[in-house]
Parts: sequence; structure tokens; C-alpha cells
Amino acid sequence: MSDEDRDADPTGTSPSTSTPTTRSRTGRPSIRRVPIRTPSTRAPGGTTNAYVLGDLLVDPAGRHPDLDRVAESVEHVAVTHAHPDHVGAVAEYAAAAEATTWAPSAFADRFEEATGAEPDATFTEGDAIGSADAIAIATPGHAVDHFAFAVGEGTEHEGAPRGGEAILCGDLALAEGSVVVSREGGGLRAYLESLRRIRDRGPTVLYPGHGPAIQDPRSTLDRLIDRRLDRERSVLEAVEAGASDVDAVLEGAYDRDLIGVEDLARATVRAHLEKLLKDGRIEGAWRDRL
Repeated sequence: MSDEDRDADPTGTSPSTSTPTTRSRTGRPSIRRVPIRTPSTRAPGGTTNAYVLGDLLVDPAGRHPDLDRVAESVEHVAVTHAHPDHVGAVAEYAAAAEATTWAPSAFADRFEEATGAEPDATFTEGDAIGSADAIAIATPGHAVDHFAFAVGEGTEHEGAPRGGEAILCGDLALAEGSVVVSREGGGLRAYLESLRRIRDRGPTVLYPGHGPAIQDPRSTLDRLIDRRLDRERSVLEAVEAGASDVDAVLEGAYDRDLIGVEDLARATVRAHLEKLLKDGRIEGAWRDRL
């Protein structure tokens, strides 16, 4: 995960020093976030969040002492998507815990290639995994195989009881900034639909793949939708002003220095152009320029 629109780490997070637990003192499944230093991530702060949800481990990006301490209670391992910064320790923890590895049924090969672990089981939209009955929700856009996992009332969030639904949203959303969306990840149409699907479920909290929990899901998801639509307008304006290739659109659509993130911004511009092309808002000649 990375973001062409962020300049600094908004999270201030560092790897967790507390021991995650799989069940709270009330006996309810609990969600514990473990930020892990991940060399392969381009997210500000350099960490990816692993989550322990009951007996389910999600996105173990690397080994971490907190995860080592609960490995024996893990029975299931899954990822929100198979990008390198989310899968680094899947095979190790699955082997150590003799846990069931889960992959989306349509992307089992992608999961195995990324993790080095052959999935023991597969899931599709609406399937439940683990003791907390985490419900799989397809959320493509950032990655074609991207899934979120939702848990309902009765689950404790960060050790404190809350009502309503919590969603482990992977790289769908961030508390601040925005995520990269590429053509290869499913495209902007899919990403916008994913944002709206999660928003319309009305969750009380989102747990992203990077950074802190999102305590205001609706406003955050609305912000991300608006940001993408604003970028779409700037891309279209660049085309209408005469830009005839991706680099020219990139220059016209961004009004800030892109040093260090130009490749990510270019991927986003391509995704926007592809959407505009599919929507019939730019000429067909752009098909050969993407």
C-alpha cells in the first residue's frame, strides 16, 4: 500500500508493545492491532497492521513478538489482499500454529504465489471465518483480490466493548490521506463501489491495513469518494486542455511536487483515464495511450 497524495506519516504509530489476546475477560472475541515494521511497504511510517480477531490472524506482514506469543491460539490465517507488505509471515505462522490458511476462491493461485503457502480452504463473498464469524466482503480497487472482514455486535474493539459493526478494511481506506488505485487492482469504478458498499453498511469503526483505527467511517469514506471524484475532474480538465498522453495529464492534474511518488501518481492517472474512457467521457484514441 502507498499513497500518492500523502506527504508525512499521519499516524504516529510504532510497533505494538502490548501482548494481543484472542479473547477479552468478558469472553467475547476481541480485535487486537499489531503494527509491524515492513520493509516492502511504501506507507508512511513503514508499518503494516496485523490483526488478531478471536482465533483468526489477518495480514501477518512479518514476525512480531506479540504475534509469536499468541500463535498457539491461532486456528485460521487470512489476508485482505496478497500484496507483499501484507503477507510476509503467513506461511510461518500458519505452520507454527498448524492453522488453516484461507484464500479467496477466485484468487487461490495468487495467494499461494505471494505467501508461499497453499491455501487449505477458500472463501467467497459472505462466508464466515473463525470463532468471531468474520464475514468476507469483496472490496476490489486497490487490489483485484481485496477483501474486507466484518464482525458484528459482541466483539470487543481494541479491548473496549462497542456496539455495531467493525470492519477490517485492509487498504480500502486510511484515517488520513488516500490509497493507490491502479488498473491492475480492479480500477476506479470497482474502488468507488467498494467504498460505497462499506459506507452503506454503516460500520462503527474501520481497522485499516496501515495507521490507526478509523473512528468516523462514514465521513472518512465520503472524503475518499470525494477525493477520487475531485481527481477525476482534474484529469478530465487536463485532457480537455490538450494533454495527449499520460505524462502530460500527470503534469496537468497535479499541482505539487511528485518526487518519490511519481510512479504512484502515474498509476492513479492511468486508472482515472481508464474510467473516463469506459464512461465515454474521453475519446477512444486514449485506449492505445494507457
